[in-house]
Amino acid sequence: MSMRIVILAIAIVAAGAAGYLAMNMMGSSGPTQQVTVAPPPPSIQLDEVLVATETLTTGARVENRMRWQKWPTDALSPDFITRESRPDAMVELSESVVRATIAQGEPIRPIKLLGADQSFMSSILPAGKRAVATEIAADTSAGGFILPDDYVDVIMVSRGQDGGFETETILNNIRVLAIDQTIREDEEGRLVQVGQTATLELTPRQAEIITVARQMADRLTLSLRSVKDVNPDDASDAAEHLVGAGPDGTITIIKGGQRSTAAQ
Repeated sequence: MSMRIVILAIAIVAAGAAGYLAMNMMGSSGPTQQVTVAPPPPSIQLDEVLVATETLTTGARVENRMRWQKWPTDALSPDFITRESRPDAMVELSESVVRATIAQGEPIRPIKLLGADQSFMSSILPAGKRAVATEIAADTSAGGFILPDDYVDVIMVSRGQDGGFETETILNNIRVLAIDQTIREDEEGRLVQVGQTATLELTPRQAEIITVARQMADRLTLSLRSVKDVNPDDASDAAEHLVGAGPDGTITIIKGGQRSTAAQ
C-alpha cells in the first residue's frame, strides 16, 4: 500500500513539473510573428542597341568596331539603332565614315555617320565657308602638334627688298579642318608623321587672300592658338589686304593705305 502511494506521488510531481515547463516555454516564445512576402519586382524589358566598342574619331571608318548592347526599352532614344528595327545594321554601317566623335560605349546614331559614297569634307563644312588646302612642313606647323579642330593664325614669310625676311599675320583665328598626318605607335612609344598639307576653314575672301599669299610668300607658317584664345566668331583678315591678279599678271597689295604691285 505504501509503495503505491509513493509511485502515485512521484507521478503527480512529474506531471506538475511537465506542466510548469510547458507553461514557461509558451510564455517565453511570445506571440507568433507573421512574415510578409514582398511581391517580385516587375521585369525590365530590354532591347539591343548598337554601340561603339572603342572611341571613333572624326573621319574614321566604323568597320567592325561596334556591337549590340542590351538597353532598357524605357531609356531608348528614337535615333538609336536597335537590333529589332535594323538587324543587319552592323553590316550596313561597316563602311560608314564618322562625322562626329563617338565615345566608347556610346550608342551609334545615324546623324554622326556618313555613307561610304558621301563627301566627308563638304558635310562638315559650315554654310558660307570654303575648305582651302595649303602646304605645310614640320617646322611650319608647331612641330606636328596642330590637329583638326585646332585654331591657328596664318603667317606669311617673304623676302624684303633689303634681302631680309618680313613676316605678316594675314589670317587670324582660323579653324583647321584636316591635316594629312598619321599617328602610329611602335616599340619606343608614339611617333608623329607629319604630312604636307593643312586644310583650313575660310570665308571666300580669306580663300582669295591665302591663294594670293601662296604666290607671293617664301612660305606660310601656321601658329597654333591656345584654347583660351579661340573665338570661332572672331576670325579676321590681315591689316593688309591682298587683291587678286590684274589683267597684266600682277598682284595688287594694299598695305597701310599704300597701293603697290608685285609680279606673280
